[in-house]
Parts: sequence; C-alpha cells; structure tokens
Amino acid sequence: MTPEPHSLTDTDDPMSGPPPGCPAHVTGPGTGPGGLRRLYGPEAQDLAGLYEKLRAEHGAVAPVLLHNDVRFWMVLGHGENLHMVSNPAVYTRDSRVWTALLDGTAGADHPLMPLIAWQPICSHAEGDEHLRLRGAVMGAMSTINPRDLRRHINHWTEQLVNKICERGTADLVSQFAEHLPMAALCEILGMPEEYDDRLVQATRDLLKGTETAIASNEYVMSVLMGLTVRRRAEPAEDFTSYLINHPAGLNDDEVGQHLRLVLLAAYEATANLLANVLRVVLTDPGFRAQLNGGQMTVPQAVEQSLWDEPPFSAVLGYFAKQDTELGGQRIRKGDGLFLGIAPGNIDPQVRPDLKANMRGNRSHLAFGGGPHECPGQDIGRAIADTGVDALLKRLPDVQLAVEEDELKWTASISSRHLVELPVVFEPASPQDVMRRPGVNTVTRPRPDSDSPVPVPRPTLEPRPSVPESETATTEPVRPPGAWQRFLRWWRGY
Repeated sequence: MTPEPHSLTDTDDPMSGPPPGCPAHVTGPGTGPGGLRRLYGPEAQDLAGLYEKLRAEHGAVAPVLLHNDVRFWMVLGHGENLHMVSNPAVYTRDSRVWTALLDGTAGADHPLMPLIAWQPICSHAEGDEHLRLRGAVMGAMSTINPRDLRRHINHWTEQLVNKICERGTADLVSQFAEHLPMAALCEILGMPEEYDDRLVQATRDLLKGTETAIASNEYVMSVLMGLTVRRRAEPAEDFTSYLINHPAGLNDDEVGQHLRLVLLAAYEATANLLANVLRVVLTDPGFRAQLNGGQMTVPQAVEQSLWDEPPFSAVLGYFAKQDTELGGQRIRKGDGLFLGIAPGNIDPQVRPDLKANMRGNRSHLAFGGGPHECPGQDIGRAIADTGVDALLKRLPDVQLAVEEDELKWTASISSRHLVELPVVFEPASPQDVMRRPGVNTVTRPRPDSDSPVPVPRPTLEPRPSVPESETATTEPVRPPGAWQRFLRWWRGY
C-alpha cells in the first residue's frame, strides 16, 4: 500500500528535527543539527551523490542546511520543481518573507546573501511590478540581432584561439570557457572595454559563497553602475541603452541590478555549459563521432548537456507565502526552497534510463520555468553553439591531455565547475582576425516582443564615412542572389 503524504494537520515537522531518541540527533560527518545534511563543506563536494542520499532518505523534497546551519528545503523531484516555479500564488522569489531573515538566523553577512537578498529585479518581483520589469528586460533582449551576436562570438573565439594555437597545448576552461561568455556579454551590454581577468574572476567568486563574495559583488556592481551612468548620459546601440530607454522607465538602481542579473546568469551558465560540452566531446568517442559524422549538431549536443550536466545545480531561492505541502513534506509559511535543477533532471520518475537520448527534449530544468524562466537562455545557447563549433573547426584534432578520471571539479551550492580541461593539438599559425564587428549589435524590437510600445532608438552621432582606401573594392558589386543571401543568413554572416 502506498503511504499517504503528510497532511497539513500533522504534528511532525521535518524542519524542527527528528523526535527524541532518533539516531539522527547524532551529528555525523556532513550533518548538522537534527542530523540534517549540509549543502556546504566536505560532503557538498560531491553534490550529485549528496542529492541521491537526500532522495533516498526523504523523497522528492528534503530538509537541508545552508551555511551557518540555516535550514532550507532542497526540491529534488522534476514534477515538484515545476509545480513550485509555476505557482506564484504559493511560492515567491521575494526573500523578505523568509523566516530565517526575519528572525535574524540568516544575517546580512551570510555568505549567500548576495544571491538571496531582495533586489529591485524582475526575478524577485510579483504582479504588475514583475510585468513592468520583465517587460523591460524582454524588450531589450528582443533588440539583440542574432546574426550580429554570432559574428561577435566568432570574432572572440578566433581571438582566444589565436592566443593558444601556436603552443599546441591549452586549458580550455581558464583560456576559453571562462573568457568567451564574458567577452560576448560585455559586447552585448555595451562595455567591451571592461572585459578583463578581474571582471571574470569577480563574477565567478561572488557566485561561490566565499568569504570574498560580498566584495566581489561590490566590484561587479561598481562596473555596471558606471555603465548605467554613462549610457544614461550618452545612449548607444546596445542592450543597456535600450533597457534605460524602455517605456517602463527603470531608474538607475533598477537598470544596474538587471544588468547584474543578465551578466551573472548568462555568464556562469554559459561558462559551465561550454566546459561541459567540450568535456563530453573530448571524452566520449561516440559523441564526437556523431558530431563529425553529422548525426548530431552542436545545438543538439548542447541540449543533451543541459540535461546531463546543467550549468546551475540549484538556484536560490523560492519562499513559501503560506503553509502548504510539496512532495509529501509540510512546508511552513516563510520556509525557503531550492530549485533543484540537477537532481530534478535525473529524477527517476522522468528519466528511468539516464543513458537515454534526450537531445530532442527541452523539458529539462536548466533554465527554470514559470514566470521567472531565464530570459537570457537564447544568449547562452548562442554562445555555446557558436563557440564550440568555431573552436572545433580551428582545432579539429584537439584531444584531452590527461585521463578522464584525472579531471577535477569544484562544487558550490549553486553549480559544479570543471577546474581544468587540458588539451593537446597540432600547433597552428594564428589566423588574421578582422577588426571587431560593428558596435551595432541590436535591431528594432520584434513585433512579438514583450515591450508594450516600440522602444525609442537612442540618438547617435553620425558615423564617419569610410575612406576609399579602406573599401573592399572600387568596382560596383553585383547584389547577391536569393540563394547567396540565404547562405549568408544561415552561416551568420
């Protein structure tokens, strides 16, 4: 007989600890008060193993401990995660209702506060305010020209490959996967001059919950607020200018916080996604053979990776607006819950065979769902698709330089990150890289954009004419035919 789930009238509460005399009162390795498992420290280095322990012990929803032994819930089931993100009447992203914050259990100095603290962003808003802020973000997103974006990604890939191609060896994490997304995002936001190692490292650090996370967050915000002030005074044709000029009328703080949202979500997700796809290509001969043989495209490989190794393992956080029930557990008003992406993607209820081909299935949790589904997922996909394809074309013989079991990972509460991906290849000469593509990486908003009215185009100074010596030819060029125009569009030129 199947046991009945918890009733809201039950007296037991998993978050209040086990009953007297229960062995779980004894704190063991990786556990804290009440015998609850910690999502930080030594045991959290193997998040995949930890999730399965939690699933075996508690089912689809498990009580856990954050840093400083603050209590939380980890949602492990695929269906339970989708239920949570799709019910804004019951669950909110607004942490100001979180009991641990209200009673001081989680103070302002908590290592995860940069990720939990309420901010004036669409991800934390509800109702009309959510529609206003998300409409502005989606309206600005709709101005990004996919073909121009792919040209920029190709350009930065060529630049990064040129730095390593003559050596015959490289680390595709630190020299490629961690840099290509930041270079592309800086172009999109309108601050290519800010792209450097410091911005890359600060962005990575603030997502890890380290002792320096708060300082790193302050640095990133100082860069983004500086950009906001510049674009408010001098608009350009970039994402930031369109966000500022959107009819929703975002103030500088709202603009800066949404730039942070786009930067963090798209950067971390894409850096991990690039590393994960390249790792599979280099370690799975069958996977690479399908790519080389045309049975699989790079976008399909990316989609499979989003199932098997999602860029974010879990996302903080959702908070219960009322007493409720989820996965057989009683959830109290004010409780906090993780969106469990990695464990949800391998839920036996939806993936009884983890080796099954999932390339045509986009029902994974990698980009969340519901009203707060990631608005920048197409940017991440474009960077990964184009970057991996361009890299493999430049270095077709690239091979892993170590045994697969020698690869090392670091894990935080939100992601699992490949430390290094050392490779070898036949040294090659750098290619001539044309000057950076034009700064016009935006187009007019598409008719199906969330923007309620057309976004005003910023006023720009006239572009200087190109001297005759710089033109490609002095003879009239015959316009390309329909087939040539289609091929150029298809290839992103």
